[in-house]
Amino acid sequence: MKYDFDSVVERRGSSCVKWDAPNPEAVPPEDIIPMWVADMDFRTAPCIVNALRKRAEHGVFGYTYVPDSYYDAVISWFSRRRGWKIKKRWILYTTAVVPALSVCVKAFTEPGDKVVMLTPAYNCFFSSVRSAGCISSESPVIYSKKDGIISVSVDWEDLEMRCKEPEAKVLLLCNPHNPVGRIWSREELGRFGEIARRNGLVVLSDEIHCELEMPGHRFTPFAAVSEENLSCSVTMNSPSKSFNTAGLQIANIICSNHEWRKKISRVIDTYEVGNVGPFGVVGLEAAYNEGEEWLSELNSYIWDNYLLLRDIFGKELPSCGITDLQATYLAWVDISALGKSSSEIVSHLIRDEKVRPGDGAIYGDDRFIRINLACPRTLCEEGLRRIARGLKQI
Repeated sequence: MKYDFDSVVERRGSSCVKWDAPNPEAVPPEDIIPMWVADMDFRTAPCIVNALRKRAEHGVFGYTYVPDSYYDAVISWFSRRRGWKIKKRWILYTTAVVPALSVCVKAFTEPGDKVVMLTPAYNCFFSSVRSAGCISSESPVIYSKKDGIISVSVDWEDLEMRCKEPEAKVLLLCNPHNPVGRIWSREELGRFGEIARRNGLVVLSDEIHCELEMPGHRFTPFAAVSEENLSCSVTMNSPSKSFNTAGLQIANIICSNHEWRKKISRVIDTYEVGNVGPFGVVGLEAAYNEGEEWLSELNSYIWDNYLLLRDIFGKELPSCGITDLQATYLAWVDISALGKSSSEIVSHLIRDEKVRPGDGAIYGDDRFIRINLACPRTLCEEGLRRIARGLKQI
């Protein structure tokens, strides 16, 4: 590989959540291998580091005007990689995808309305819905296991039933899906759109993991499937997951409907989440203009870490199924055969094995744990072997 993903970067003491935040068992963070929160332990692409260094050397960090070059970078990236033709006026920038999500839920609902989502789901989906005074209408995905690998599909009948409810106003998608790692096909995305339009729902599509695609799988933006999908949806995306730049605080809301954009803008202004900083702007431009080669190598590296997980668990824990990873760097592992809740298992792994995966309960499924594979191979293998050893003792 041209780029270095093997070197271990010492992140302790850098005030990062993953390595420095306290854990539920009060084990000193410096003793733990953290494989929970969704950021990567790799240095970001050199083109981004160089752009940030150049901007830092300027030495003045006042209020930021977002230039045309920013919009050009977003438009060019999705045009050449996804065939999605975005117009500049459709783009509203904000600080991150979670604020974008909360803004959009508030823009299209009133307290007491229902927001339909597939579960398990990213934990901030639940909190964003609650903060808007709305109710989560949760449609569980269907799991099918074969030879230790779990495939994930949609219960279309249940989803349609929930979207038909008069209180339902929004269909909240995660594409690709966190935590199950599915890339929804064009056919599935078209069907989501048909159900939403038939029942008068707005589709909010969280596409923050859109560039983390594994071999043999291709991500399609919901709005790029058809004019009909574009017309009924709002897309939220950012380079933050793909390029490990969450701390730069930049994201985009993309919406072709003028009246809907006015609604969204009003909520952005109300909650004052539209002011971005200079590093987010130049970081996005560098990622989208120069980062494709690095991203391609990153995805190959993550895939090899996933194969390592399958190898270790296939030999040590054949009863624990693993979802077919099509996207993201997050493995979703079935621990139901062990007879313990995910919370109990994570507590045991922190205390006894000094490794911390994610607790499936916060994503709405206590039968699973989530494992972050985005770290150097030596660290990944040690963490996975600790998890396997700990699970075998249960």
